[in-house]
Amino acid sequence: MKKLYSMLTSVLLCSLLAFDGVAQNKPAPKAGNQSAAKTSVKNPQIKFQDVKLKNGLRVLLVEDHSAPVISVVMNFNVGSRDERKGRTGFAHLFEHLMFMGSENVGKNEYSFLIDNNGGANNATTDQDRTIYYQTLPSNQLDLALFLEADRMRALDINKDALDIQRNAVQEERRMRMDNQPYGKAQEKFGETIYDNFAYKHSVIGSMEDLNAASVEDVKDFFRIYYAPNNSVLALVGDFNTAQALSKIKQRFENIPAQPAPPKVDTTEPEQTAERRLNLDDPLAQVPLLLIAHKGVVGNTPDAYAMQILNSILASGQSSRLYQKLVKDKQIALQAGGFSQAMRGAGAHLVQAIITPGKKSEEVEAAIYEELERLQKEPVADWELEKAKNFARRGAINAMSDSQGIAFTMAEDAIAYNDPNLINTRLQKLAAITKADIQRVAQKYFKSTNRTVLLVSPQQKS
Repeated sequence: MKKLYSMLTSVLLCSLLAFDGVAQNKPAPKAGNQSAAKTSVKNPQIKFQDVKLKNGLRVLLVEDHSAPVISVVMNFNVGSRDERKGRTGFAHLFEHLMFMGSENVGKNEYSFLIDNNGGANNATTDQDRTIYYQTLPSNQLDLALFLEADRMRALDINKDALDIQRNAVQEERRMRMDNQPYGKAQEKFGETIYDNFAYKHSVIGSMEDLNAASVEDVKDFFRIYYAPNNSVLALVGDFNTAQALSKIKQRFENIPAQPAPPKVDTTEPEQTAERRLNLDDPLAQVPLLLIAHKGVVGNTPDAYAMQILNSILASGQSSRLYQKLVKDKQIALQAGGFSQAMRGAGAHLVQAIITPGKKSEEVEAAIYEELERLQKEPVADWELEKAKNFARRGAINAMSDSQGIAFTMAEDAIAYNDPNLINTRLQKLAAITKADIQRVAQKYFKSTNRTVLLVSPQQKS
């Protein structure tokens, strides 16, 4: 789940927050020709076909014979933002139910067939979408398409399957949230950041709502959101495009479309005052400080600027926050952050694990000093170049294998109706200027737009 609740857990468990990237290994430009050397770098391009079937299923095909594998990604336009009050956790519940069998596939046989044919598969859910993905040897394309079409057409939804996976999801909640240090606090933090229910509740849902789910509820959810006209199929790898498209039409085109799901309002009212929480956690050993500023919408100039800003501010040991809080002042054991741009109002989050014996006020003040510095002073040339190199490396890394390409294109097709974003994202990042970074810092890093959470270890009685 590349969002707020899952990302927060990853932040707290990792030893540091490093952006996925390193400086490029390319020859240094000759003196006097630096600008020419920069502009000569060519970005990789993905050639693809974009086809819509008669029932509305969008199909993206990337023929690539560099390795004898294929990757299939099914992205359904449904996440926790589509859930209603009293029935939360359904999107994530289906991440489990989709492996429980369909008309021609037995319980748990989906993964068994893929594993036995040399493949791998998994799924992920967040606020905005649910993705199922598999990679197989290229001679197993028929198997991959059969498995996906069969469960889209006729998933076996019954009380036994629901009870099994309801219990599995509840146990997952206990393991990842209820019985983890800072777990319940991060859920409360998300609820405090947002006003709109779409992003206010956790992806995993509440125990009460999961217990209340009936077979009829689940069948309705499947019918509405798991329809071909509400999904994208991305196929990348070693195949013949014409033959693959013919097979996809044969498997999927007779699955009936459904009425379009209701549109989700993700707009957030303007926040007018700081929100602050102080919580005690019996499982925590050291204090944790979280600071969020909301509002960044994905695939916008602000989102790309905030990504570069965050790389400078909070990604890795060379970032400003790590150097100041951990290395210089030694008031934090860990410091970092991330920018989460969603389809609606996303958020930028900073976190610091406070050194025992140090005051949270000192840590918080030091973070605000760095945020204000970004607002008042242009970043250094070397910082901007490093951040762009990191972003370039991360974007290219997502294009380095068939699964990454399929995943990225399917996500962009659902979220922004733009699968070609995989070819243009690097240009958008490269275009970010120092002024852009100052602009978004001034726009979002306001005291009236922040939510602050301090989690303290609960004193033993």
